[in-house]
Amino acid sequence: MNIALPPGGILVGLGADIVDVDRIRGVLDRQGERFLGRVFTDEERVYCFGMKHPHKHLAARFAAKEAVSKAFTTGIGAEIGWKSISVYHGERKEPLVRLDEKGQALLAQVGATHVLLTLSHTDSAAMAVAALVKA
Repeated sequence: MNIALPPGGILVGLGADIVDVDRIRGVLDRQGERFLGRVFTDEERVYCFGMKHPHKHLAARFAAKEAVSKAFTTGIGAEIGWKSISVYHGERKEPLVRLDEKGQALLAQVGATHVLLTLSHTDSAAMAVAALVKA
């Protein structure tokens, strides 16, 4: 999946992250529901556990949340939380980002109008690149 700026769009922020799928599997084995409930929305969990290899999809969403937070230059913390960032799919199965009120406020604060996202994974790693764009 490519990230393409809309005509006249301005790149405001860029973030990337890569996650070891086995790391996510290990955290899930140790923390289970506590980890899932803290990091992923219900919609993300339903999607991931509906897939043949849920750990790959969970890892990709974890990487996406990290990438978006890095694009904001805040990281996950007081300004934006794990569940402030939600990944879902559009009509063409492209990954899209939904921000809660806190995330929307931060988006406006940095002067961006939306987030572009690309995800990829192998059996062992998942990665994401997020771009904050002003249309």
